[in-house]
Amino acid sequence: MKAKVGIIIGSQSDLPVIEKAEKQLKSFGIGYDVTIASAHRTPKKVEQYAKTAEQKYDLIIAAAGMAAALPGVIAAHTTLPVIGIPIHSKGLSGHDALFSIVQMPSGVPVASVAIDGAKNAAILAAQILALKYPELTAKLKKMKKELARG
Repeated sequence: MKAKVGIIIGSQSDLPVIEKAEKQLKSFGIGYDVTIASAHRTPKKVEQYAKTAEQKYDLIIAAAGMAAALPGVIAAHTTLPVIGIPIHSKGLSGHDALFSIVQMPSGVPVASVAIDGAKNAAILAAQILALKYPELTAKLKKMKKELARG
């Protein structure tokens, strides 16, 4: 399998949340890499990342807190599916990030998971990728069976 996910986060402080996505992607055998770039502090780097993503990845997971512009900026510059992870913050407990990600304008969709929902972002990525890489289907079914066992 050659599936590869690009993970982009706005700050190094988001790394502990992203570890759950990394662990889940590894369990499915999905390749990934992590890039740190801020839509506000390094906008040119983010734009370049998004514009070249289709040459490297099948899908992008973008995590951001507070204003959470990163997933939307990425989605504005690529046709790849983008899954946004709102990151919990002290000020508004991540609700600001959640609203920023789910309230994208028409034509620039970003899928969203729960606040700090990195594991679900990786599972959703695998479900989307299973359409192109059918060998993921068996791994997803196995995971669902394990969930049912408790």
